[in-house]
Amino acid sequence: MAHALGLSRNDMLLRQRDLAVPESFAPLLARRLTGDPIAHITGARDFWTITLSVTPDTLIPRPDSETLIEAAVDHFATRAPATILDLGVGSGALLLAALAEWPDAQGLGIDASAAALAVAQGNAARLGMADRARFSLGDWALGVDGPFDLLLINPPYIVADLPLSGDVLREPASALFAGADGLDDYRRIAPDLPRLIASGGMAAIEIGHDQAASVAALLRENGLAVALRRDLAGHDRCLIATNPAWK
Repeated sequence: MAHALGLSRNDMLLRQRDLAVPESFAPLLARRLTGDPIAHITGARDFWTITLSVTPDTLIPRPDSETLIEAAVDHFATRAPATILDLGVGSGALLLAALAEWPDAQGLGIDASAAALAVAQGNAARLGMADRARFSLGDWALGVDGPFDLLLINPPYIVADLPLSGDVLREPASALFAGADGLDDYRRIAPDLPRLIASGGMAAIEIGHDQAASVAALLRENGLAVALRRDLAGHDRCLIATNPAWK
């Protein structure tokens, strides 16, 4: 309703007795009742300190993923990353949230979807970050030169035959499913991380709630040190990888 009225939610609630239902509300409600996610209906989603445009070409940014930014803020504490890499950038949520957090940083976002990259580029332009964020079509870290101070990675991690429901049914399957055990993309990403994580840097990697041990094992097999961070609901959500080879 706030979207239909062109008001913020707070303004709508404060002024509700003086407002009339606009004609545009019923079609929006009909879309929601047929399963369209609210973010697709309004075309926007808040994430960290920014607001992003979203389309069906990307995953809808979720509060759980903010755990990766929280982990990075704690890791860098009184210093700031100068270079940021987002593998599977999607809408640009993680990369642009990090660039908003550290105004002097430069970032690179990689995605296999040209449509997703167009969404991310549009968000960077709207947020005034087009001069600090570059985007490139790619296959995870293949051909990417590093190292980077901060890596942000939210790959597909859902088991291929897992039945889903709700808003996620309207999101791109290529950004959700990752083989019979949900680990296919982690297996491809992990070997590149040691060369991409700069001295004193880190990779923040989103995981499913039951994948901490299996993904951590893949990272340790590639010589990385690993720590776990949980989201606000107490679920395993982010693995923090660092490179102990840097002294």
